[in-house]
Amino acid sequence: MKLVIVESPAKIKTISKYLPKEYVVRASIGHIRDLPKSNAKAIDIEAGFVPHYEIIKGKEKLLNEIKNESKKAGEIILATDPDREGEAIAWHLIQALGLNKIKTARIAFNEITESAVNEAIKHPRDIDMDLVKAQEARRVLDRLVGYDLSGLIWKKVRYGLSAGRVQSPALRIIMEREREIRAFAPENYWVITAEFKTESGDKIILICDEQPKNEAEINRIIEIARQHSWKITDIIQTEVKRSARPPFITATLQQAASSRLGFAPSRTMSIAQKLYEQGFITYMRTDSVNLSKEILPQIYKEIEKNFGKEYLSPKTYSSKSKNAQEAHEAIRPTNISKKSIGTVEEQNRLYKLIWERTVASQMADAKILRTKISANIITNNSITNNENRIPNFSANGSVMLFSGWLVVDTASRGEDVELPEVAKNDPLKLLDISEEKKQTEPPARYTEAGLIKELEKREIGRPSTYAAIVKIIQDRGYVVKKGKTLNPTDTGEVVSDFLEKNFAGYISDSFTAEMENELDEIADGKRKYEKMLSDFYRLFSKAIKDKEKSVEKITNLGEADKEFKCPVCDGPMIVKLARNGKFLSCKKFPDCQGARRIDGSVMEAAKTTGETCPKCEIGKLMEREGKFGKFIACSNYPKCKFIKTSPEEEAKKKTGVACPSCKKGEIIERRGKFGLFYSCSNYPDCKFIMKSRPTGNICKLCGSLMMQGTKTIPERCSNIKCFNNRPDKNK
Repeated sequence: MKLVIVESPAKIKTISKYLPKEYVVRASIGHIRDLPKSNAKAIDIEAGFVPHYEIIKGKEKLLNEIKNESKKAGEIILATDPDREGEAIAWHLIQALGLNKIKTARIAFNEITESAVNEAIKHPRDIDMDLVKAQEARRVLDRLVGYDLSGLIWKKVRYGLSAGRVQSPALRIIMEREREIRAFAPENYWVITAEFKTESGDKIILICDEQPKNEAEINRIIEIARQHSWKITDIIQTEVKRSARPPFITATLQQAASSRLGFAPSRTMSIAQKLYEQGFITYMRTDSVNLSKEILPQIYKEIEKNFGKEYLSPKTYSSKSKNAQEAHEAIRPTNISKKSIGTVEEQNRLYKLIWERTVASQMADAKILRTKISANIITNNSITNNENRIPNFSANGSVMLFSGWLVVDTASRGEDVELPEVAKNDPLKLLDISEEKKQTEPPARYTEAGLIKELEKREIGRPSTYAAIVKIIQDRGYVVKKGKTLNPTDTGEVVSDFLEKNFAGYISDSFTAEMENELDEIADGKRKYEKMLSDFYRLFSKAIKDKEKSVEKITNLGEADKEFKCPVCDGPMIVKLARNGKFLSCKKFPDCQGARRIDGSVMEAAKTTGETCPKCEIGKLMEREGKFGKFIACSNYPKCKFIKTSPEEEAKKKTGVACPSCKKGEIIERRGKFGLFYSCSNYPDCKFIMKSRPTGNICKLCGSLMMQGTKTIPERCSNIKCFNNRPDKNK
């Protein structure tokens, strides 16, 4: 028997069908060892930054099963992912399983296809310890920075906050943009639009080439425009080419999926992982735009077959990043003849995006005819001074002459704007002219796609880290997504301000990018693990110790607006940071408990219930007001984290509707990871659940509970299979 160990169980079925029966495929389900949560024993700094690894909790049984099978195997093949993370997992398997180096081989493939898997089997190799050390250095470095910085923030800002080596620079970038937005002073300007009729009777809309900033100039232009006759003064036609973009790399795939499909980066990577594991696409963590020599003939054939030879234009692309691993491939389909796959909609949509980008990258340029028509008043000898002159009014049109690659990537095309046929000096009749007042806009906040593009541009992080960076700053509550944009929270602002003020050098673009370069050099065997970490930590640990002594604890964020007085003693107030954001506190706290929300509305002070905390048996239970209403917590927080909903809030959650499943419980409101839902009060014994608040009525069609709907459908059935669940769609 030959044992093949992969990372994901999803790969087992795909790989097994490509190998002879003597091969048995098993999955480690990701990492099997990691650093312990306790930082005290995680890394032995004095011994040379030696990490102490432990079996991940819950993986013991799986590890024993693989170990028993490995003892029966004549050969063990480690087929984990073809990157540093995969190399490290392979090495950890050898260590944890106690595998014999003689009968153990490492293979790697960029796509899970029969030819790629069997080719890899023919060319086994040893573990690349440079890649392992690079991954280990990143893990150790992130732990050292994260724990030391987070510990300091706990002491100086607020308990429970955290910082990270690459997450903190990302947060800083978002905050820099936010400060630009706040400092932005809008300016007024006017857009002047005129409607004309041509000599042939067609209508044409022309817009003033200049955008005046004062009303006097607007009135002057409009008055002159109405007093004179008009004519076409110029027609400029230009043929332009639009070239196809390179195939996807990790960053550009995440950006395109975010803007076109609305997928969060983490969701994109999860879907791409499934596509890779099923053998549909090549490996999805890459910074190379290369396409293999084997796939190019397939792409050429597909283009000629479906569109014609004139659409084919073979191209080679090179990565802009100096650290791109050119030996790898771009993200592409493994079989170009497949335009769609499977029945899972989100997988199909992402696959289609990848297919279109790959095929379009080898297609001819699109040719577009752009036309600019300009018009002005008809002048005579009496109009010679500047006071009687006005700017040109123009219209821009574009017509596709040859679609080229846009015939495949239709979402990039845009609409044709056709203009009426006119000639220079043709007269125009002014039908209407109007002005619209507008204001200059501040720079836009980053979207997830925009932030990833910025991180890539500044060389912060690597392909495997972009999605994690974006997710972590949101999970930590430093950034919230509103619509499509990323907005910093009060907590995120305070943390970023603290780091920028005290550790600017360690969260700067240049430093973060340089650390990534050094990790790459370890992977290339050009730099030593211990020296790299030692050079960094010697200065970093000194900076932490210095700040522990020199920086005072942040007790407030400055004086509150003088219009907001303490609701209890009428004294001045200060701005403080709580778990749910900024609030106003009486300057005399704790002697005075007066507090307001940041908008000035009064907050009720915490009241004791008179009970001792049942958890720590020391603190007193206090009724507080939080983001989701009133709750009861221990006065010893954060040392004691006992919490429960107040009786008042508990009463609000009751619906008074009996559970239709167990007939004993009551349907109550609960809050989960994805927001509000309603379930039986006897959970987990009864697992009845519904997504909206029950009305108490029964569906006349199926007998299920009716629930609150929308403005257009006030009430609908809770049974998803019932006609009344979506009566608007079932008409």
